Amino acid sequence: MADTDKTDPIIIKKYANRRLYNTSTSKYVTLDDLSQMVKAGSEFQVIDAKSGDNITRSVLTQIIFEEESKGQNLLPISFLRQLIQFYGDSLQTMVPNYLEASMDAFSNNQGRMREYMQGTVGQTMNPFAQWEELGRQNMAVFERAFQAFTPFGGTNGEGPRDGDAGGAASSDDETKLDDLKTQIENLRRQLDELAR
Repeated sequence: MADTDKTDPIIIKKYANRRLYNTSTSKYVTLDDLSQMVKAGSEFQVIDAKSGDNITRSVLTQIIFEEESKGQNLLPISFLRQLIQFYGDSLQTMVPNYLEASMDAFSNNQGRMREYMQGTVGQTMNPFAQWEELGRQNMAVFERAFQAFTPFGGTNGEGPRDGDAGGAASSDDETKLDDLKTQIENLRRQLDELAR
């Protein structure tokens, strides 16, 4: 059965002195080692050695912070600002699902993106034409994911349909939805510019 192929995640223990211990190799590891494990597709959980709490999320966040500190700027400032704005917001619970669906779609197409980029190097035609088309497909997936997680059930963010409970959405929520739509449109424009 397929279930027998699944392996348990590697357990990494984090001690009070901030040292990380890989229980499968019986060696201490660094955040860089964990970063390489993520890139290699290894599944692991980080457990606080004293409390037994699963602290994987905070350690992964720390890895991202370290990468950004090294100049590997992957997250745009505007994205970080918008992300911070969602903490404590009524839409906060939908953001993880939306981001996960968006990243899944992007990850599923990354191999094709690389092939297109390698296959078009040196060609006289527009080298970004295929990449732009793939970008458009990704944007369509992102928009579908966004619509799936809109709290109002509609595709245009106009609020509840007639007869829905709760009345109109707050102007704060509508503003944030409009901001997300604007960001999607800006990404689409950037792809168009790249194609030129």
